[in-house]
Amino acid sequence: MSLKEKHDEILAELEPFEDPQDRFQYLIDRAKSAPALDAEHRVPANLVEGCTSQLWLVCRFENGVCRIDIDADAVITKGIASLIRDYFNGAKPEEIVSDNVDFLASAGIDQHLSPNRRNGLSNLVGKIHTFAKSCL
Repeated sequence: MSLKEKHDEILAELEPFEDPQDRFQYLIDRAKSAPALDAEHRVPANLVEGCTSQLWLVCRFENGVCRIDIDADAVITKGIASLIRDYFNGAKPEEIVSDNVDFLASAGIDQHLSPNRRNGLSNLVGKIHTFAKSCL
């Protein structure tokens, strides 16, 4: 599935939640069902800097695509990061590198985040882009 198709699918998933509080409750529920990283991956080397909570990112390149795992110690952060993971996971590096969609803005999420949380999640996207560039 292309990033455009994933983008549209995630926006459709969020569409029923017009109220920001309902959207955040959806993200909290999503975080609770998202898989946790194994303890061996929840290490300082995998932390995404700039976030008020601890946010871990593990990327690997397998069979021509980028595989992404995330975890966080705050449910809102984990819920939003899981959307970002679902968006980029399984994409080819060249598709990620050429992606210029401000995913959080188009999903209507970033305007309701604190500057620190927005910064941390932006850094998450930046690290995914950096990883994808290294795979080219």
